Parts: sequence; structure tokens; C-alpha cells
Amino acid sequence: MRLRRAAPGIGFAAFVEQRSGALFRTAYVLTGDAHAAEDLVQETLERACRHWRKVAASDAPEAYVRRILVNLANDRHRRLNRPGQRTAPLAPSGYREPADPRDAYRSVELREELVAALHTLPMGMRTVVVLYYLHDLGDREIAQALDISPGSVRSQLARGLARLREVLPRQEDPPLSSPPVASTSREGAP
Repeated sequence: MRLRRAAPGIGFAAFVEQRSGALFRTAYVLTGDAHAAEDLVQETLERACRHWRKVAASDAPEAYVRRILVNLANDRHRRLNRPGQRTAPLAPSGYREPADPRDAYRSVELREELVAALHTLPMGMRTVVVLYYLHDLGDREIAQALDISPGSVRSQLARGLARLREVLPRQEDPPLSSPPVASTSREGAP
């Protein structure tokens, strides 16, 4: 009796359920637009689904799918930035309620500014910065994913961070342990 070997790795539906959020975040940071990011993720997952056996059999299915996403984002960027075509600027930020200074996650308030600043970088440099910081990939992993040398990754990362420091305003962090400042004038108090 011949035993049939089970399909390696995770199923496609489970993969989508577990990793589509991370793929969307990457796509959003690379495109700067939620609708474009959704389209990019959908196309990425469509391509991954067509070849799921090959993807699931790879050493790192998530890295394989992330590479599809990055390649599609690069293709989209090239297509939109052909001579004579211009990409629409990022939408201006709307009203945001200020974050509580005691909130450990107050840096989320800077997300729009960071995404806009990332879009001042060339696509290759932006991709390196996103993969390094958003996905915690090392220079060798990024080099392998983008088919460039680790030295190029380090160089693009350093130049990208230098440009971001020029564009982004320096934020002073208030101490997390300090209590909120109470108003000294109390209207209506006896």
C-alpha cells in the first residue's frame, strides 16, 4: 500500500487569514493609498493562489508571497511614473484627535507623515526601508528578496534613513511616567 504524502505547509485559506493584514500594511506603506494597497494585495494573493503548491512547498511561503507583492508594487510604480504620467499626491490628512501623551502608542499619530515621507524616497530605497523596519528583515534577506547585493541594501537603507531624517520633523518624547498637566484656573469653582 502506497501512502500519500500530505501537502506541505499551510493551506491557502489559512495563510490569507493569518498574513493578509501584514501584506496590506506593506502594500499601504509602499503605495500610500488604501485602495491601491487593497488592489495590490488582491493581485498578490491571486498570483499566490494560482501557484500555491509551489509557494507552500518553499522554505518560507510568507517571504515568497511578500516578494510577489514587492515586485507588483515596483511594477505599479514604474507604470505610474512613466514619462508623461504623474502619480496623484497623497490625500491631505483630515482631522485627527490628538493622542494622549501618556499613550505608549502615540507614535501612530505620525503614520500619515511617515508614509508621506517614505514616498519622497525612490521606490527601491523605500522598499528596502519598509522591509527592514516593517518586517524586521536583515540585509541578506532583503538582498535575496530584491535580487541585489547586501552592500546595496545597507547603502540604500543608510541613504533612505538620512533622507527621512531631513523630511520628518524631530519629535520630542514626553516621559511616559509624567502625569497629565492640570489646568490651574478652574472656571465655575467657588
